Amino acid sequence: MTQPHAKPRTVFYENGEVVIDGPDGAIISLTPEAALQTAGRLDEAALDALIARARDDIAH
Repeated sequence: MTQPHAKPRTVFYENGEVVIDGPDGAIISLTPEAALQTAGRLDEAALDALIARARDDIAH
């Protein structure tokens, strides 16, 4: 697995698409519908990761 990026990505709307300015010049373009689904999945995964981190901190 690669090293995680700690900097939030820039996201904007352009020509009917949602564009994510990723690391190292990577650009991701999504339909609004796909962007909303992706945002929900990111939210769920981020919460899962924070909960797991908190559990690990408590255990140690």
